[in-house]
Amino acid sequence: MFYIKAIWDEDAQVFVSESNIIGLHIEAKTLKEFERIMQDNATDLIMANHIKPNEFVTKRFKDLIPTIMYRGENGFAAA
Repeated sequence: MFYIKAIWDEDAQVFVSESNIIGLHIEAKTLKEFERIMQDNATDLIMANHIKPNEFVTKRFKDLIPTIMYRGENGFAAA
C-alpha cells in the first residue's frame, strides 16, 4: 500500500507531501490543488517506479492496481 499525506508548511505557506511513492513531491497552496496534483501523478509514478516490467506478465491485473491512502485535513481516504 502507498500513502500520501498533506502537511502544512507554515514557513512556505503551502501544503507539502509526505509519501512513500518514489518521485512524488507536491507543493500546493490549497488542498484542492494538492489533491488535483496527487490524482494527476501518483498512479503514473507508482507504475513507473514501483512495478517492474515483468510484473505486467506475471501478476494479475487487479494485483497491479495500487491502493493509495491519502491523509488530508479530515483524516484518511482511499484514493
